[in-house]
Amino acid sequence: MTDLTRLTAAETAEKIAAGEVTAVAVTEAHLARIDAVDEKVRAFLHVDREGALAQARAVDEKRDRGEKLGPLAGVPLALKDVFTTEGIPTTCGSKILEGWVPPYDATLTRRLKDADVVILGKTNMDEFAMGSSTENSAYGPTGNPWDLTRIPGGSGGGSSASIASFQASLAIGTDTGGSIRQPASVTGTVGVKPTYGGVSRYGLIAFSSSLDQGGPCARTVLDAALLHEVIGGHDPMDSTSIDAPVPPVVEAARNGSVRGMRIGVVKEFSGEGYQPGVMQRFNESVELLRELGAEVVEISCPSFDKALAAYYLIAPSECSSNLARFDAMRYGLRVGDDGTRSAEDVTALTRAQGFGAEVKRRIMLGTYALSSGYYDAYYGSAQKVRTLIKRDFDRAFEQVDVLISPTTPTTAFPIGERVDDPMAMYLADLCTIPSNLAGNAAMSLPCGLAPEDGLPVGLQIIAPAMADDRLYRVGAAVEAAYTERWGHPLLEEAPSL
Repeated sequence: MTDLTRLTAAETAEKIAAGEVTAVAVTEAHLARIDAVDEKVRAFLHVDREGALAQARAVDEKRDRGEKLGPLAGVPLALKDVFTTEGIPTTCGSKILEGWVPPYDATLTRRLKDADVVILGKTNMDEFAMGSSTENSAYGPTGNPWDLTRIPGGSGGGSSASIASFQASLAIGTDTGGSIRQPASVTGTVGVKPTYGGVSRYGLIAFSSSLDQGGPCARTVLDAALLHEVIGGHDPMDSTSIDAPVPPVVEAARNGSVRGMRIGVVKEFSGEGYQPGVMQRFNESVELLRELGAEVVEISCPSFDKALAAYYLIAPSECSSNLARFDAMRYGLRVGDDGTRSAEDVTALTRAQGFGAEVKRRIMLGTYALSSGYYDAYYGSAQKVRTLIKRDFDRAFEQVDVLISPTTPTTAFPIGERVDDPMAMYLADLCTIPSNLAGNAAMSLPCGLAPEDGLPVGLQIIAPAMADDRLYRVGAAVEAAYTERWGHPLLEEAPSL
């Protein structure tokens, strides 16, 4: 019998709908896989066995009644632990929320349930999504299934690792500065940051409200598109939600072609600091696009060089405001409340014990940048740079349909290598941050393995806002051509755990 954990999400849904396999059998196979390998990978913070099997039984009953099933009904999914889930713990990878069980579902969670997607559990992440390696989780790091001594990316390393290790067919991540795309790149998976506002943020515990965006993680471009269609669309509960239809992402993924498209290579995303094997695979992808009928041109976006500095002022500033709600008074951890201390003392003690080092670092950076006398010099200046980056994108998209670059400058680095060097850690997001600052759409998909270490390399595709379908059109074309020529890096070459 076919290993049910190795099927694509589209294949799994088709087999369930046709009655070739039950949703319960698919879910049980993935739960068994979790039992077998997650002690080593550590992708999950919480596995909801009873809930997942109950959702699967409901899908089978619906099919038995002759009801039409949705395109992902019965497919097992891993959910990043930053979305609220009614009745299931939501920790954001932080001790300050340890044991907190939300009384409501995020809109994204509700849409998954309404589409009969089976939620297996919640995945590990850098605390409050602050990090590029999942080493900042209060519950320990996640390993990269390609090499368990290396990072799986961050902040959504648990989600990327869960699908790279075949513990889930699909996953959900969030992307503030690259936290969907960077993990996808280093684990050989597909990750998409939809247009800002294209997926509801209601129930997504905020890190940086003007940057955070939930999105799909998958092993193929089509699977990502199917998930994107389920979670996307307007939500009146979210004031930043775009009141417009979801772009035709599934159609684009099924009919991907780049013939006649103009594709821009970002000049600023190359040179010193880029691993030779990463650039080799990227250059092969550029040539592949030319062979597929695209016109490839070099595009300069000079303000991108300032994106990292702008991001690390804007994001910490917004986090210092958003995390002020964790005050030990309403929910989560409470330390020192022995009847002798003031509320201010209890709040200070709780935050000291509940927040990790990286969260404290960013809160302090952000509070300083917003303080009287420094606001204009730091946060205000960063917002001006953000405008310049948006203008660079606007000018670029007047000339080309999409932009491409490596997703990350290097392959997965060893766990512990950068924990004492925050600047080196931040550089992992060098290529992904500009898209968050501008709010447009971007994808990472596998483009092979670096010859020097045998680890996955990601190709980044960037599209204008609300042109998410272009990502899937280009991504599907590259994936099909690459697979035909060299084989799919994850489905055919990934090591067994």
